[in-house]
Amino acid sequence: MALTALELCTRALLRIGAQAIASMDEGTAEAEIASGLYSGTRDALLSSHPWSFATGQATLPRLAAEPTADFRHAFQLPPGFLRALSAGGPSMGRGINYRLLEDRLHSDAPQVTLTYIFLPDESSFPAFFATALVARLSAEFCIPLTESSTRAQFLFIQAENELRGARRTDSQQATTRAIDGFPLIQVRG
Repeated sequence: MALTALELCTRALLRIGAQAIASMDEGTAEAEIASGLYSGTRDALLSSHPWSFATGQATLPRLAAEPTADFRHAFQLPPGFLRALSAGGPSMGRGINYRLLEDRLHSDAPQVTLTYIFLPDESSFPAFFATALVARLSAEFCIPLTESSTRAQFLFIQAENELRGARRTDSQQATTRAIDGFPLIQVRG
């Protein structure tokens, strides 16, 4: 189901009864709204959950310049970075203290492995995410194109239901992680 940004926007437009577009820069109201709202909506949806298809790990390159305060080292964030999930040392995806400032990660660790959400190509979106994105886009496009706030409210509720289902489907694609370091479990022995 390899879709493009144009196909995703066209599906969203058709859901609200608007005209399909042939290009994001064709000059119609539909194309202008799709072009203006698509990337922000896509990035917000991708950042809202640790999607398996958009989660990656990378060992970050350490920068020569040291941070001004609080941490000893600065690291360059990877291209396409949207959101950090965790950071760890060598062979670990979590466990160290860090802070994101500008386009850098600051930490006291000499080496950082970052687990993060990145911006994948639309062609790699699984069907469950593409459906949730189209539902959200149709809700976003509704008011500027139809001026119906009642319809937009209904579409936002529908989009939330689609997103909830997509998150559930995505979360079933991995082994459930055990709770580490919980004091009540440690006391029990």
